Amino acid sequence: MESDEPYNFVFKVVLIGESGVGKSNLLSRFTKNEFNHDSRTTIGVEFSTRTVHLNGCTIKAQIWDTAGLERYRAITSAYYRGAVGALLVYDIAKHLTYENAERWLKELQDHADSNIVIMLVGNKSDLRHLRAVPTDEATAFAEKNGLSFLETSALDSHNVEQAFQQILSEIYHIVSQRQMSGRSDSDFSPASNVVPITVEPTQNSSSKGMCCQSN
Repeated sequence: MESDEPYNFVFKVVLIGESGVGKSNLLSRFTKNEFNHDSRTTIGVEFSTRTVHLNGCTIKAQIWDTAGLERYRAITSAYYRGAVGALLVYDIAKHLTYENAERWLKELQDHADSNIVIMLVGNKSDLRHLRAVPTDEATAFAEKNGLSFLETSALDSHNVEQAFQQILSEIYHIVSQRQMSGRSDSDFSPASNVVPITVEPTQNSSSKGMCCQSN
């Protein structure tokens, strides 16, 4: 269950990529430490929150999932509004999902804020025996486009925590640098452009020992 502790910043991070690459399970693994083997594509937008601590600051991370909209190409600028980070996800065992990453990147550039921090994520690393996307190929694509890159597995939790913590740290670094330089940037100011959302507790999630709870 989400704690009620006060927070310094709200960072909205969106998950984008082709349907079936595991975005929803990345969301549930990070926010609830859960994995749903029977995950079904739903229509709409799903979100969840988790509180993390970085350099003495409390960050409320709002993670948004397209939840099926991608199949209708109906994702609009409203989905990206206020987002300061994005995970561009593909399936390492399905090359087509990787090929389409370039189109998703262009959509981000067209609709999201120019300052958004983007990470390329090769999900389902547990399917390494079915690998269709070489790690070095994805690494080169990420470097060419100025993206950070990690391979993850929502199934066995590999690198999931690291991926979210890394992108949140990169966002926080930008925020702190701007504060020190005296710049005012509404896109990254505390809770200015993201309305805090109350997420109903998930059944049994309180037993997961989530790190977002107050210690």
